[in-house]
Amino acid sequence: MNKRADRAATASAAPCRVTVCRGCCCGDGAKIPGVDHAGQIPRLRAALDGAAPVRASECLDVCDQANVVVVQPSAAGRAAGGRPVWLGLVNDDDALDDIAAWIRAGGPGIAEPPGVLDLYAITVSRRVREGLEG
Repeated sequence: MNKRADRAATASAAPCRVTVCRGCCCGDGAKIPGVDHAGQIPRLRAALDGAAPVRASECLDVCDQANVVVVQPSAAGRAAGGRPVWLGLVNDDDALDDIAAWIRAGGPGIAEPPGVLDLYAITVSRRVREGLEG
């Protein structure tokens, strides 16, 4: 296989990526009590079972929507028109389970999200979006 084919194969296999905000407000038990903030990332990683990497980020600048999760499409999802999906107020285990199930099914551009995730979808400014994507 040549280098171009290697790069194409790697790009097509690139999975979704998940970013969980853990800045000034997200992950703060004083702001959002009763949530196992420390357990959210390990729980999401376990639910995804290797289907997508999960990383923590500094403040994503949408503090009024804490806790924020961004699902970026896989290479195949992006090729199919998928774009990053921003989810806010992700403060319960059921939401994490729904996010994980959607990603395991293919995520943005490949699979329709469970209808309940429409309740969590948020729109962010271009400046905020470009800060994560760029």
